[in-house]
Amino acid sequence: MRIALFSAFYPYRGGIAQFSAMLYRALAEEHDVSAFTFKRQYPGFLFPGSSQYVTEDDNADAIDAERVLDSVNPLSFRSAAKRINKTKPELYIGQYWMTFFGPAMSGMQKRISKEAKRINILHNVIPHEKRFFDKKANRMFLKQNDGFVVLSDVVLKDLLSLKPDAKYLRIDHPIYNHFGAKIERAEALKSLGLNADHKYLLFFGFIRDYKGLDLLLDALNGLPLEYHVIVAGEVYGSFDKYVSQIEAHNLKERVHLFTEYISDAEVTRYFSASDVCMLPYKSATQSGITAISHHFDLPIIATDVGGLKENTRDGETGLIVSKPDPNLISTSVLKYFDENLKDEFSQNIALKKAENSWDNFAKRIVEFSESL
Repeated sequence: MRIALFSAFYPYRGGIAQFSAMLYRALAEEHDVSAFTFKRQYPGFLFPGSSQYVTEDDNADAIDAERVLDSVNPLSFRSAAKRINKTKPELYIGQYWMTFFGPAMSGMQKRISKEAKRINILHNVIPHEKRFFDKKANRMFLKQNDGFVVLSDVVLKDLLSLKPDAKYLRIDHPIYNHFGAKIERAEALKSLGLNADHKYLLFFGFIRDYKGLDLLLDALNGLPLEYHVIVAGEVYGSFDKYVSQIEAHNLKERVHLFTEYISDAEVTRYFSASDVCMLPYKSATQSGITAISHHFDLPIIATDVGGLKENTRDGETGLIVSKPDPNLISTSVLKYFDENLKDEFSQNIALKKAENSWDNFAKRIVEFSESL
């Protein structure tokens, strides 16, 4: 099958670009795949992080994607579709994760040849952080698709609330496998300058309010002194409130801050050093952090919001906290360590990873497209 795959790709960085590279490789094993990406993803003044692009330290898969779409230049919508149409695709697959891209992607997709089935993988539909243009952007975008792939029940519910007649495939997020092997805990701790005598809770990924770092810090305040938190990820927005919280609770010696962009090559250090991955989210759809954590066989403690519990099976691969509450989070942390659950949960994760392979994910998408 001739497939056109549009998304963030190299040289852009982040979880969506990583996801897309994995999908491209899996599809290309059986099909003729052409990759397309943005000429401009975000205008610089709208991007909250330090850079949109990969660094030398990133273990990025340099997919040779043609840069065709400028998210804020309507003249590129037609030219992007024209370029995609030259590949004569039988199937178009896009990635949609932010309503900001709704106008550009719908403007491009409506001009894609009717000979191609148009599918989008929906990472989010209704965003965590609401904006005035969300509803209109979603309406424009959703009507330009023949089908959708959703990675959680929460996203499926959001999709059907906006488009009740949508045709969809519900499938779990595949496991990321490009971060390399796990290393010895002692080696990982030494590389981070951390003491091996403590218990380490990992908060990993971009730091945004809805991810609940403040709840985790409050939970840490109620835990014994041997419990420490590793915060690893780039700050989106202000970090001032967390600094104030750390100072107010006298947690400076127990919170280890690595608040910069974590390159792919460095990821293994944080997951190998940690005893459990924490997702104390206040809201969520699904989280790519789950897939990274499972790659390293590291169990998760997550709040019961959005689709987090769909990929973290309570009492099997992690623990689910009934609501985003610091006291409940600390209770779950104590249960995890007091009952020595890490080894059991890690073994269960290892057994289940084969179900979420990229090859299976790609195969299911193609089969779904053939049913439309």
